[in-house]
Amino acid sequence: MEITAIILDGKALSQKIKNDLKQQAQSLKEKGVVPRLAVVIVGNDSASRIYVNAKKKACEEIGIISEEYALAENTTEQQLLELVEKLNNNEEVNGILVQLPLPGHINENAVINAISPDKDVDAFHPVNVGKIMIGNYDFLPCTPAAIMELISQSGIDTEGKECVVIGRSNIVGKPVAMLLLHSHGTVTICHSRTKNLAQVIKRADIVVAAVGRAEMITGDMIKDGAVVIDVGINRQEGKKIVGDVHFESCEKKAYAITPVPGGVGPMTIAMLMKNTIKSADISLKKRKKI
Repeated sequence: MEITAIILDGKALSQKIKNDLKQQAQSLKEKGVVPRLAVVIVGNDSASRIYVNAKKKACEEIGIISEEYALAENTTEQQLLELVEKLNNNEEVNGILVQLPLPGHINENAVINAISPDKDVDAFHPVNVGKIMIGNYDFLPCTPAAIMELISQSGIDTEGKECVVIGRSNIVGKPVAMLLLHSHGTVTICHSRTKNLAQVIKRADIVVAAVGRAEMITGDMIKDGAVVIDVGINRQEGKKIVGDVHFESCEKKAYAITPVPGGVGPMTIAMLMKNTIKSADISLKKRKKI
């Protein structure tokens, strides 16, 4: 059955969220706290540079001070850890973000673990990951938070729904599965070893595709009326950017679907801004208690 899917417009929703955050940032400034995000980028990865510039632009729009630390490709792990420690100890810095991926000679886990959980606005630190597991958290990873915000703001109810997450990364797949579980969804996580993947996806009321393979999920794999969230960003040779979902075929069957670009991507940056504002607010409350 061919239907016209609702397009979940992440660009429009992210703008609404950023407008709200702008007011919150102003309110914090009036109380003596200027939200400040430190962004560390190591090397010359072109995709990382695009992401960092987008984050910087969002900070300017909202009223968050963005401090960029652009380090050379040959920066040692020890030098990076020393910078992170310096930022941890700087009371004016509310959020610390080390742009991934890092050069191969630097241990990403060591760097993530070095960031103070109170300033970990990416929510990758094991302490914050553990808090997400038990449902008592301050920060959510930005992409999973973006997915949940898109679903809830669109009036889609997850309670009792069959939710299939394709991808088991620590950054997206696992945390979004946990958030769907917290919102009373029945969750299946699929991955490269999953048998009969198409059959599993066909059961789903809500599909989250976060596998990193261009247009892997096609219309014949989803059931009529499913909600399809596409996290993938894949640049095809000589072609435009596409997601993990084949948009044209899935749009004809889905109840709602995110476009790529313009779906989860803009919302991810909005969620980073939200975490930074929240960190500044927590900082203010701590000062009042002292």
